[in-house]
Amino acid sequence: MSKLHADYYADAMKQRSGPLVRNDCIADATFLMRVAVPDIARSVVPGQFVMVRLSGTDAPLIGRALAVYDVVSNDSGEPTWIDLVYLRKGTMTTALAASPLGTSVTLWGPLGNGFDNRPCDRLIMVAGGIGQTPMLLLGREAAGAQAFGDPSRENGWANEVQLIYGARNKGLLAGVDDFRETGFEVTLCTDDGSEGEQRLVPDVLADVLAQVPSGERVRVATCGPEIMMEKVAAICRDAGVAGLR
Repeated sequence: MSKLHADYYADAMKQRSGPLVRNDCIADATFLMRVAVPDIARSVVPGQFVMVRLSGTDAPLIGRALAVYDVVSNDSGEPTWIDLVYLRKGTMTTALAASPLGTSVTLWGPLGNGFDNRPCDRLIMVAGGIGQTPMLLLGREAAGAQAFGDPSRENGWANEVQLIYGARNKGLLAGVDDFRETGFEVTLCTDDGSEGEQRLVPDVLADVLAQVPSGERVRVATCGPEIMMEKVAAICRDAGVAGLR
């Protein structure tokens, strides 16, 4: 019997350390860190994550899992850095938020299977809380704006890309301009109505799906609180819409 293996099993991950070259507050208690890890940047695909620890420390003992938010290339077009978005919440992320540029960070990855890239007419990305973090790469790949992986996966597999993104209030919405600058249609929701619609993202999705023309191939990707994802899955089942695995 041959050994079980897939390109994105943990046996293909790399352990690399690199310096922080960016560590900015981009929303309330929300930070974007950029780390120079070319090996990981070259191989990551949308939906994958890395385990993160501050180099040379053993507290906390277990690394923190963070979705890869962006892949940034150098002047020669070579993927060199990855961006990770995190909430300053526990011991690890509090220490990370206080780390100056140049601090060494150790990453293990890329991990996870990532989203599949089967063609569709419209990709709808549904995110709540910090769940927008894996969506930027996915949307860029689907729209044909960027290719990821080593070797590169097929991109440009969706004719239209849309983001429905919600948070408790305006101050917690992070990275919205990154999605808009790529040309996605963006619908924002907040629980208190301080930005966008005062609605829950599953309700907005239900309205969008109800207006989809007959025969249009729609796929939905979602990330966020479990109760939100359960509602999104139920809405997709009722509408006969496929989700990304």
